Amino acid sequence: TSYFWLLVTGAAPSPVQRLFADAVLAAIAEHGLVPSVVAARMTYAAAPEAFQGAVAAGLLGCGSVVLGSAEVAGRFLAGLIADADAHGPSVQAAAERGAKALRERKQPIPGFGHPLHAGGDPRALLLLDMAREHGVAARHVEMLYAVRDAIPAIVGRPLPINVNGAIPAVMLDVGFPLAALKGISLLARTASLIGHLQE
Repeated sequence: TSYFWLLVTGAAPSPVQRLFADAVLAAIAEHGLVPSVVAARMTYAAAPEAFQGAVAAGLLGCGSVVLGSAEVAGRFLAGLIADADAHGPSVQAAAERGAKALRERKQPIPGFGHPLHAGGDPRALLLLDMAREHGVAARHVEMLYAVRDAIPAIVGRPLPINVNGAIPAVMLDVGFPLAALKGISLLARTASLIGHLQE
């Protein structure tokens, strides 16, 4: 984890940065028989001599719905912070503007909602609790909560923060670069795919 951070950022992580990098990699690695895993397993069944091809097949499907959704949420949060900086200090107003704009375009609000955990994604809740306990929750976590608070009036019901909302909020607040957010999911899922192929 430390070397991953060093390769991406050019600096060794602090103990807190390493802790959160470890936590998010563990949180996002295994997702059962999701599309990326199925693609890898099917490719390996067809070409058992190409282990690397099967891993690559699983990673090539990384998009805004599977594997890339943390990056989408991170860019959304960063954009809302830039909007708040440009149009006034109200974090809540920026969150409301951003969520309304997505709803008007009939787009989902990234980082929110879960088909199984209506009370909150336990991975997200744990990451956010850790951020508070370690004193690293800053502007991105604040904006994440502001969007959560704006959603009921805009959507008509509350939506829980999911792991792909918590990961970018926490990682951006501890200093991980926005442009490399997708790399977290890619690295974690590579380990998961190798496990599936070995099975």
